[in-house]
Amino acid sequence: MQKITFLFSILFLAFSSCGVKTTQALISDGNYDGAIDRAVEALRTNKDSKGKQDYVYLLEEAFAKAKDRDLRNLEMLHKENNPANAERIYNTYLQLNNRQEKIRPILPLPLLKLGRNALFPFDNYSNDIVNSKNALSKYLYENASALLKSNNKMDYRKAYDDFSYLESINPGYKNTKKLMEDALFKGTDFVDVYAKNETNLVIPKMLQDDLLDFKTYGLNDKWTVYHSARQKNVKYDYSLILNFREIYISPEQIKEKEFSKERQVKDGVKTLLDSRGKPVKDSLGKEIKVDNYKILRATVYEFRQYKSCQVTAKVDYVDLKTNQLVQTFPISSEFVFENIYSTYKGDKNACEDNYLGNFNKRAIQFPNNEQMVFDTGEDLKAKLKDIIVKNKFRR
Repeated sequence: MQKITFLFSILFLAFSSCGVKTTQALISDGNYDGAIDRAVEALRTNKDSKGKQDYVYLLEEAFAKAKDRDLRNLEMLHKENNPANAERIYNTYLQLNNRQEKIRPILPLPLLKLGRNALFPFDNYSNDIVNSKNALSKYLYENASALLKSNNKMDYRKAYDDFSYLESINPGYKNTKKLMEDALFKGTDFVDVYAKNETNLVIPKMLQDDLLDFKTYGLNDKWTVYHSARQKNVKYDYSLILNFREIYISPEQIKEKEFSKERQVKDGVKTLLDSRGKPVKDSLGKEIKVDNYKILRATVYEFRQYKSCQVTAKVDYVDLKTNQLVQTFPISSEFVFENIYSTYKGDKNACEDNYLGNFNKRAIQFPNNEQMVFDTGEDLKAKLKDIIVKNKFRR
């Protein structure tokens, strides 16, 4: 038991030493907050023990250096008097305050050899945080408002991001929410979606409506919205046109096939006979029994109903600003109607088990041409979605 305790002590010391060295390395690299995080984590338990003293010294050192660096950066940023520095100034004050709040719960931290507690000179940054947040809010609001006056969607999107950030740090600032909605609308690419029929057949309205119901595609994103019906007060940027080029529907076909099936199956047992036709007996004089097999035979008459539909189309991307074709993608789909049913003479069990269901089927009515075209819809929809996902509208 003493050996096990001694071994655990060595392992603990080795682990602790490794953690201290890592913390020291972080300070040497100038990653003061990384060192603070490791030291604070180590001091959450047994903070007053001798084994944790190195962490206390390192935390004191890292805090002092981090604070000094932040204050020097703030001094330079304030001297520059550049409104664009507002975000850095605000975030630096937040960092100074958050660093203190991270350490505060584990205080006091004694330095046993020096007979005193570690020094962490805390300051009240509340006024600085409020003032810098107000300065940042003013800068964001004015900058984003100016971007809204441009004629460029990228500027509108930047304005939206600025307004969104402003709303997150200072909710309800002036009319930020309203301007954020305006920026979102102005920065959005609106896509007009419709179908064209260049075939000599009627495209079922249900199929067109289903294909163009982009709500079911889940394709709308932050900056792209698809409309299958044009809306007032919306200036469309692109058109997505589904051109039906050709529809081929095969004739209704019924093919008949006749074939024979044989199958050997077990049919009880029988006495084993020798070459002279006499029963074979075992060493005890009993007749030996073996499996008896019989041959099942059937003539199968198979009927196959078949009809297919192939739809060929293309997807055109049109830039409405220049009225030019941007991209074209071919798309095609096929739907096959097939029904197999069978009759037989003889013993149907001569067929494989997975075939027997065909004997319970009968001829059914062929789907009409309109239904055949409509049934290509699911495959067409999946392929159309795949094209759009892989080829987003981009300016």
